[in-house]
Amino acid sequence: MKIAINTRLVLENRMDGMGWYIYETTRRMVAAHPEVEFHLLYDRTPDHFLIEGTNVVNHVLPPQARHSILQKIWHQWSVKRCLQKFRPDAYVSADAQLTLGLKVPSVLVIHDINFEHYPKDIPGHYSRYLRKYSPLFARAASHLVTVSSYSAQDIASHYGIERNKILVIPNGVNDDFRPLTSKEKDDIRQELTGGDPYFIFVGSIHPRKNLHRLLQAFDIFKNETKSRVKLLVAGNLFYMHDELRSALDQMQHRQDVIEGGRMDASRLHLAVGGALANVYVSYFEGFGIPVLEGFRCGVPVIGGNQTAIPEVAGDAAHLVNPFDIRDIADGLKKVYADEAYRDTLISRGLQRASQFSWEHTSRELWRAIHSITN
Repeated sequence: MKIAINTRLVLENRMDGMGWYIYETTRRMVAAHPEVEFHLLYDRTPDHFLIEGTNVVNHVLPPQARHSILQKIWHQWSVKRCLQKFRPDAYVSADAQLTLGLKVPSVLVIHDINFEHYPKDIPGHYSRYLRKYSPLFARAASHLVTVSSYSAQDIASHYGIERNKILVIPNGVNDDFRPLTSKEKDDIRQELTGGDPYFIFVGSIHPRKNLHRLLQAFDIFKNETKSRVKLLVAGNLFYMHDELRSALDQMQHRQDVIEGGRMDASRLHLAVGGALANVYVSYFEGFGIPVLEGFRCGVPVIGGNQTAIPEVAGDAAHLVNPFDIRDIADGLKKVYADEAYRDTLISRGLQRASQFSWEHTSRELWRAIHSITN
């Protein structure tokens, strides 16, 4: 059997949610099925291929697809030509885009359709591309997969697809994330903040991640608590939008915001594990992996109460209205001031995190693939 997988987002130290999904599921399927020949499709030659195996064949297909026009060329021309040559039994694409007109059974993973709700949050050319083609991708797939019940219902209602035809397979969480020892916490806090406690924000600096409102809420928190707590921002600048620039410019406590930039998994684990709380108040998520990362590290989580985050968090996070700066600030104050409440969130979070794993995700994805090859 030959299975082709779109792995263009699997790039060392440059992976966000979709990249981690592809990496974690693909490497496990490669290891679990040595009898299968896996053809991995990249749009550039990485520094080194992260997914290896005697049953792996790598294909580097031009062009580098980092613009909507180039993505269209890559998916609709380069991938199509490649698949026509070696004729796989199935094609898997987990970046929410599919090659149309394929005569190959396909599994498409769509994590969310945030661009349908907030089209102005991304560049116009990319928003127009996704809104035009995503319904076509979804309807063309032999099997459609998403990561939460929220996203499944959202996709079904927007694209006219029966809900029972969309398979929900939740994300997992990286094995690197675990509670830190007291010494590890002291060491990372000393390194990052000179020993001061800190809240951590993890994610791409994208409008829907809501960092601008978190910064405003953090200012309120600082003014009202007079604490030494810092805010560590761990993420890659994706879209430096006007609201974020304005929030930074107007901050009274700008000096207490630490820009950590993108961190690899081992470094991020330490940064999250040393935090007073993991704050993830995004206003739109199809899942929200950083919520699970906080849980796995034994750190309280403050999350947004919109879209899929409540589904993922259950009763294990302190949920706030991401559009209400006062509510976010009150959440920061509650978690900061109430040690017993923090302990309760930590205990619930560790239990909640145990219900998610990349092993389960990869097994269920393999079942979806296998179902269309028979």
